Amino acid sequence: MDMFPIYLRRLDERRTVVVGGDREAEGKVEQLLERNAKLTVISPHLTDKMRRWTGENRFKWIPRTYKQGDLEGAFMAIVAEYEGDVNKKVYQEARERGILVNVMDDIPHANFAFGSIVKRGPLTISISTSGAAPALSVRLRQRFEKEFGPEYGDFLDFMQKLRKPMSRHYSRFETRKRLWYEVIDSDVLSFFRKGSIKEAYQRTAEIVGEEVVTDALGASAIEEIEA
Repeated sequence: MDMFPIYLRRLDERRTVVVGGDREAEGKVEQLLERNAKLTVISPHLTDKMRRWTGENRFKWIPRTYKQGDLEGAFMAIVAEYEGDVNKKVYQEARERGILVNVMDDIPHANFAFGSIVKRGPLTISISTSGAAPALSVRLRQRFEKEFGPEYGDFLDFMQKLRKPMSRHYSRFETRKRLWYEVIDSDVLSFFRKGSIKEAYQRTAEIVGEEVVTDALGASAIEEIEA
């Protein structure tokens, strides 16, 4: 299949419908809730975890099977569990309404596909074999989960804090670009991997300047660097 990978944003502003309440549905619902999706789940039954989420008002639950018209106002529909021809009916309604639809494990009834995802803070790695070998996607995800540890999330959180201070202190784009690459290519990430946060700040300050790091983290940062 010809696939074009994209990353969706602002799911809290648009309605997503999940049809199903089993373990497969739970996994997709959890991923969507982590991204603050505006979510409706349609199923006569739910897993225990999903029931807890309904008690916390994490999503709207319609406790019945899917009916024609349930996708009105939706941006995206996901069928994680189905009986009979529910998959075909959801797909047909989604096509008529021009919305994104995925019927899990039913490629003909989908206009988009999910990748195997590795998430480390702001870092998202999505893997797809375009339907040729989903098992390979799983194995690659398991490999990347070991290779890309939590330090990547910590590192990227720090990089995000540096963005505005870098713009304030360095007006020229080419200067900022050069410094960003110096940080990325340096040993800052390895300090995060070892849990040596002080050294990570210190090394970054050597590259971009102490004033930038202080601006990003607050006055206490310079004290930590110099201690």
